[in-house]
Amino acid sequence: MLESITSLQIILAATPVVLLIVLLGFLKLAGEKSAFITLVATLLIAHFGFNLSLGDTGLSVLYGVIKAVFPILIIILMAIYSYNVQVESQKIETIKQQFSAISKDKSIQVLLLTWGFGGLLEGMAGFGTAVAIPAAILISLGFKPMFSAIVSLIANSVPTAFGAVGIPVIVLAREVEMVDQITTISANIVWQLAVLMFLVPFLIVTLADKSLKSVPKNIILSILVGAVTLGVQYYAAVYIGAETPAILGSIASVIVIILFGKITARKEVSDIKLNFSFKDIFQAWSVYGLILLLVLLTSPLFPFATFMKTNWTAFQTSFNFDIAGAMRTIGIYWLTDTGVLIFVSSIVGGLIQGVSFGALFKLLGKTTVQLKKTVVTVCCLIALSTLMDFSGMITVLGLGLATATGAFYPFFAPAIGALGTFLTGSDTSSNILFGKLQATVADRIGADKGWLAAANTTGATGGKIISPQSIAVATTACGQQGKEGIILKKAVGFALLYILIAGLIVYLGS
Repeated sequence: MLESITSLQIILAATPVVLLIVLLGFLKLAGEKSAFITLVATLLIAHFGFNLSLGDTGLSVLYGVIKAVFPILIIILMAIYSYNVQVESQKIETIKQQFSAISKDKSIQVLLLTWGFGGLLEGMAGFGTAVAIPAAILISLGFKPMFSAIVSLIANSVPTAFGAVGIPVIVLAREVEMVDQITTISANIVWQLAVLMFLVPFLIVTLADKSLKSVPKNIILSILVGAVTLGVQYYAAVYIGAETPAILGSIASVIVIILFGKITARKEVSDIKLNFSFKDIFQAWSVYGLILLLVLLTSPLFPFATFMKTNWTAFQTSFNFDIAGAMRTIGIYWLTDTGVLIFVSSIVGGLIQGVSFGALFKLLGKTTVQLKKTVVTVCCLIALSTLMDFSGMITVLGLGLATATGAFYPFFAPAIGALGTFLTGSDTSSNILFGKLQATVADRIGADKGWLAAANTTGATGGKIISPQSIAVATTACGQQGKEGIILKKAVGFALLYILIAGLIVYLGS
């Protein structure tokens, strides 16, 4: 198939990507307008340029919209709602003071929230929670909305490789027919991300504190956090499984960051006296504590989720689609759905914090209205990525890059993974789209299939930084709707550097 791609096909396939970047980054159109215009263009290209029938085109859009709602939009809505409950109960003030008590150092606060807490959310839930919740808390601590959005996007990179309890890697191993060697793929991913485990924390703390006198402290903190993340993730990947590296690595990072903050800021915080009782602390963290608990209990790490999905079928809903000769199913398991778990945690936690039922549901209505632009943006983005998938546009782009790069393909392999995440907003989806391509090219050029398959996930973590869907989550959490293009322009340099470093690592290791 590599030889059958024409230049016209490549140009047509690249048009939606280029158009979206131009509309967002250069013309600075609002996210919902840019996404809608690009969707219309993609519809025309899919039908007239790639001969996708009208029926399949319509079904692709419908399938994409349902995928956008379940689970992405539901999770975004509930993530923002969980934060709004904290504000309504005023318990966010307790959390703010606790973070301040750890250290007045802004860089430590930012790293703890985005890399530590955000990484933990990504490892357990994924789908935007790791951007929305940390960004919202950062703003409550006094950080600027634009800064909060950027650092949350940058931090939500490395952890996504093993996000949502390892689903991206598990799917990748299945796609490249290496399920029995998933440990090898997991270890490869950790090694390919090793340098970035040090550089990303350093970038985060440097953005938070740019003074020259803070450079030595930032270097030491980044080395400590990077080393513990690398060590714990590698051990988990090799000896426990793909489900745990992001979770355990983030927990270890949180411990290191808190200890470092306490040691280096001991004199600063000696005058801060917290008079919170156990009840105060329990109430303040009840929402987020319940989210982490429920998500973990219903994850593949425990048999509870499998039991419910197998036996409690009355709580399941399925949507089946036959598109372009391929059957696709969207399965919703209501008792284990992350959005539902966040909703339950927010309601129960809100009640624990003293908010009435009536006030909680009124707040949910306000939060829903707050997300109206995000709904349009995300639905259009998922629909256009689905159209590109079923029409063959994404495959054409990937194969075209593979053909053009030849022997230097390993250097560009992460860029293909990044392209997949940029288009779909998901590391898992990128692995589904391009995992087989990476394995096929590896066989053609005599490279290690497991190494290049891992490179797809490695690159996908970089593409996550500038994925329009991730940016839509960030703008919603930070109240910056309409400024998606500005955030894209600020984040794209970091993402390109990230992907370049990943490419060098993969090439040198191939």
